[in-house]
Amino acid sequence: MKEFTAESAENAEVSQSDEELTRRIIGAAISVHQALGSGLLESAYEACLAAEFHHLGIHYERQLPLPVHYRGVAVDCAYRLDFLVEQRVIVELKSVDRIEPIFQAQLLSYLRLADKPIGLLINFNVTRLVNGVKRLVHDYQSS
Repeated sequence: MKEFTAESAENAEVSQSDEELTRRIIGAAISVHQALGSGLLESAYEACLAAEFHHLGIHYERQLPLPVHYRGVAVDCAYRLDFLVEQRVIVELKSVDRIEPIFQAQLLSYLRLADKPIGLLINFNVTRLVNGVKRLVHDYQSS
């Protein structure tokens, strides 16, 4: 079995529709960042990004519980996805000085547990939002 790392996840290919969706999500996040700037709490960015998704007609679920399945039983371990967008993309928000490897590991775990192909890690505590975005892909089979 091939080891799956954050580096391999960043370099994996995605379908054209997933590429377009992640562009729309990043565009929405950029709009929020331009309006608010950096330095706020993650919860403020989350609420505003939800409003922006609604405005753009992007379907999302917010603070979605993510159980761990053990021996056929869903065990609530208090994991929550910041956003699940269009049932395909997990979006994890941060407002930190820098993206630590643990945040990428967290998103990779969420992708594996939720069996979703693609995730975005977005850090709003940057001067230019594009510098705070990481795209990770899990076991994606391009068509």
